[in-house]
Amino acid sequence: MPDLTIGEAARASGVRVTTIRFYEERGLLPAPPRTDGGRRLYDQPAVSRLAFIHHARALGFPLDAVAELLALQDEPGQPCDAADSIARRQLAEVDRRITRLQALRAELARMTRPHAGGTVATCRVIESLADHAHCTTDHQVENGPIAPD
Repeated sequence: MPDLTIGEAARASGVRVTTIRFYEERGLLPAPPRTDGGRRLYDQPAVSRLAFIHHARALGFPLDAVAELLALQDEPGQPCDAADSIARRQLAEVDRRITRLQALRAELARMTRPHAGGTVATCRVIESLADHAHCTTDHQVENGPIAPD
């Protein structure tokens, strides 16, 4: 595959152009060579690296873990233990998120359980949101709302 422009590399890897620039700034992707006109050119190994990053991010790996995994990928003779450890940490984080989401779901289901009409003054949803003491599960979110990265 010949060298690609940043737009072509974005399409080939599934990563947006602005994200490619961000990864370069963060050191996850080496700065590519440029044409005389200043256009970035990406070769197949760069596109493969972008695809690796994209897949790791889709699996929820934080950027620091992606950087660790890339460093390991750059040294193929190393034992796989470090990569396994990073993946196990991510799995534990996913399990923590699932537990929090299950508590959140249970509380939302309780709040929205059908009840005999009424007004906002006696609404279980409004009551629960106004005072956490009305909740029956511990669904507190540690660092803001639970949302995908």
